[in-house]
Amino acid sequence: MAESVSKLRSVGEHIELDVGDDIANSPRYNEDIAPTRAEQRTWTRWNVASLWVGMAICVPTYTLGGVLTAYFGLSVSEALWTILVANVIVLIPLTLNAYPGTRYGIPCPVVLRASFGIIGSNVPSLIRAVVACGWFGVQTLFGGIAIHLLLSALFDGWASLGGTGEVLGFFIFWAANITVVIRGAESIKHLETLAAPLLLAVAIGLIVWAVPKISLLEVLATPATRPPGASFWGYFFAALTAMVGFWATLSLNIPDFSRYARSQRSQVIGQIIGLPLTMFLFAGLGVILTAASFELVGETISDPINLIGKIESPFWVVVAMFVIILATISTNTAANIVSPTNVFQNVAPKLINENKGVILTGIIGIALMSWELLKRLGWIETEVSIEGLYSNWLVGYSSLLGPIAGIMIVDYFLVKRQSFDLIALYKDNAGYPAWNMAGMIAFLVPVGLTIGAIMIGNNSWFHGFYTYGWFTGSILGGLIYYFVANSEARSAT
Repeated sequence: MAESVSKLRSVGEHIELDVGDDIANSPRYNEDIAPTRAEQRTWTRWNVASLWVGMAICVPTYTLGGVLTAYFGLSVSEALWTILVANVIVLIPLTLNAYPGTRYGIPCPVVLRASFGIIGSNVPSLIRAVVACGWFGVQTLFGGIAIHLLLSALFDGWASLGGTGEVLGFFIFWAANITVVIRGAESIKHLETLAAPLLLAVAIGLIVWAVPKISLLEVLATPATRPPGASFWGYFFAALTAMVGFWATLSLNIPDFSRYARSQRSQVIGQIIGLPLTMFLFAGLGVILTAASFELVGETISDPINLIGKIESPFWVVVAMFVIILATISTNTAANIVSPTNVFQNVAPKLINENKGVILTGIIGIALMSWELLKRLGWIETEVSIEGLYSNWLVGYSSLLGPIAGIMIVDYFLVKRQSFDLIALYKDNAGYPAWNMAGMIAFLVPVGLTIGAIMIGNNSWFHGFYTYGWFTGSILGGLIYYFVANSEARSAT
């Protein structure tokens, strides 16, 4: 019997793939990373906006303001403006890199096959995946603490467990996250749609509780912590890079979600509605409540979980913790599990399906957070803090992800001119090389400069390749890719 051949067809602004035996039997294909079909593209602008509300309202967002004031030397008002500007900036790569996902229905690792090669796509994909697994561990820790406080409010015996209760909460929360993602994209969509209004309600509730007890003007007037006379701009751009780095991960793997969008208009408007204002308001709430926490509860507390745990009413503690658990699940599933799950499938599609990818993500997340779990059990001692870890991590990993974002945008819009050979993306030796040297060169040069900047230290202008790594990396990576790719194309003709 003759092998059937895959065919393409246009459905409005979408390109759809009718899979034949040639692709079904390819080692680069499985059903979970296949292009989405028309009936799967159900996400409206409000679903996309809810996705961002669900991801942005989380514990790390709440603590961003404190990170900017404590680690980057900004005042409270400067920190808030930095967060707003950063999220307006990050909208650009987010909406642009979402385009191929919406048009072709393909996840991020498959998009990267066009610019890095069929095999080479695993390099940037795995870098993104490791970061996501790390964040998965951090978010699961916060979720576990919320479960511990929830159960402590209900059962006195659980409260006596202390750190052991937090570790048990970690694994309960871990199982809940894994269950949601295994149920598929529609499960995530429904969760985000349910979570968004509840999360906004909790944020409003915290404001209603706190505002009568504090002076907003005094909080906003909190001065900068940088050395007297130090230039604002150096601290600002370093902080801006870190804040852009907060969603630099999603600016790469946004096709994992935009592949379900009804149209380009839906994904663009949904992201504009959902991201910048939500991030600004919730991070601003975190800045205000952290600055005012001493007056509210008698000590400075930088995360909402422990702050809410100080409320004297068990009823409101239970309600608030339930919603925070929901908030953290909505963030964790979308931002930190979907991407590595697709990445691990891209490495070996015939060996790893979606369920196996989800479990692998979860196991790596546990491993990366094992030091903190052991510390809470009292088995080891370490001075490393969660806040310090991700304040330094934000700048570091954004330096690696910036070039990838620039390369993806330039490849799709300027080199490929919004036209992929969809069938060839799922086959070996069918139009795309195993390793695209233009992509690898454009990635390795900025990364090499970043590593060099770290080794040289702070006393050189060269250190800017690290401090402002996302900006220097994305611009330089995009420019190098454009010239190398066009040079290769001219040589081929």
